[in-house]
Amino acid sequence: MGSGIKVGEVMRKSVVTASVESTITDAASLMKKYNVGSVIALDNGKAVGIITERDIVRNVVAEGKNPAEVRIREAMSRPLRVITPQVTLEDAARLMKKFKVRRLPVINESGELVGIITENDIMKLFPSVIDLIEERAAVGRSE
Repeated sequence: MGSGIKVGEVMRKSVVTASVESTITDAASLMKKYNVGSVIALDNGKAVGIITERDIVRNVVAEGKNPAEVRIREAMSRPLRVITPQVTLEDAARLMKKFKVRRLPVINESGELVGIITENDIMKLFPSVIDLIEERAAVGRSE
């Protein structure tokens, strides 16, 4: 028995994006400016990846690379896991668990980026989904 609430009803429509050719410093500055933990990477206007704080730490800082010289393309997570606005919150949480991600960009039927839903958004809006998310977190800790 689900809530029937669709992602499109609760997603954040304002999505922070940057070109895949932007630097990691640019991405980090956007994260700070907009108080977010990720930036969607665009290639010719199409969402192709995501750069997260974790990607920056693991793929740039821990590797001793200069963030001002590394392009988002080189450090981003891909393939980009996406959903549509018609997906229910429960199914979005299941997809997050399946793909071990905390953010899902939302695309319309034309493939255009129209929003983003995060694990935290779901937890705030629909507490019964927390069990699924906690299960995923437990699996992640045991790896």
